[in-house]
Amino acid sequence: MSVNTNDFEFICQLVYKYSAVVLHAEKSYLADLYLQPIAESAGFASISDLVGYLQTQPFGSLHSQVIESLVTNETSFFRDYHPFEALKKFVLPELVGKRSIERSLNIWCAACSHGQEPYSIAMLIKEHFPVLDNWSLKLMASDFSSKVLAKAREGCYNQLEIQRGLPKNFRDRYFQKLDHNWQIQQEILQMVEFRQINLVQCWPSLPKHDVIFLRNVLIYFDTATKKSLLKKIKQNLNPDGYLFLGNAETTIHLDTAFTRVQFDKAICYRLNK
Repeated sequence: MSVNTNDFEFICQLVYKYSAVVLHAEKSYLADLYLQPIAESAGFASISDLVGYLQTQPFGSLHSQVIESLVTNETSFFRDYHPFEALKKFVLPELVGKRSIERSLNIWCAACSHGQEPYSIAMLIKEHFPVLDNWSLKLMASDFSSKVLAKAREGCYNQLEIQRGLPKNFRDRYFQKLDHNWQIQQEILQMVEFRQINLVQCWPSLPKHDVIFLRNVLIYFDTATKKSLLKKIKQNLNPDGYLFLGNAETTIHLDTAFTRVQFDKAICYRLNK
C-alpha cells in the first residue's frame, strides 16, 4: 500500500486546505506509514482506493482522520524549559503586579496537542503563584483536532510521556499512578478549558489574552499563512501581553507590530507601544 504521486498531491491539498500545514514531497513516507491503517480499518484494499473515496465524498470524519494522522502532535511537559522559566520569573510576576486591581488573567495555549503545555503552565501557577487562587484566571488550550483534545481533556499519560520533561516532584504532587499510566489531579485538570479551534479558519469570539503560547506551529505554515495568523494573534493579545513562539520561529519579516524581548535564554514578543 504505497501512495502514488497523484494521490499524495491530493492528500497534500486536503491537509493544506483544512489545516494550512504544508507537506513536502519528502514527507510522502508519512502517508505510507499513517494512511495504511486508516485504509485497512475503513475496509479499503489500498491507500489509492481510500484517496479515490475521499475525492468523491463531501468532507467528513474519514477526511478528518487522514488530516489528523499527518499533522504533527509532538509535545512534552515543560518543553524547551526556558519559556516556562521566563513565565515564572519575569512575565507572570509583572502581569500579577499590573493586574492587581482587576485581578484577572487570561492565558491561551494554541495548538496544545495532548495537553502537556497547558498543564505545565497550570502546575507552574499552582506551585509558584498561590495569589492567583482568588483571581479570575482563564487558562484556555485549543487544537483543531478533536482526537488530540479528547486525550488532553483526560489528562492521563503513559510512562514515556511522563518522563519527558516533567520534574519528579511535580509528578508526585500533581499526578496519581493508575496501573501503567499517570492521571493528573482534578485541581490541575479543572484549571484548563479546552476548545476546538482551527487557527487558519474563522475563530470564535475570544477575550483579549495576557499571554499566548503559539509554540512550534508557524514552522509548518507558508509565509502567507504565518502573516495571517500573526495578524489575528495581535488582535487577541493585550497591549502589554506576551507572545511565546518556538525556538525556530520569529515574527521578524512577518509582522512589524511585534518587538522581540529576551528573558535570560527565553525569547518572546510584545506589541510595539
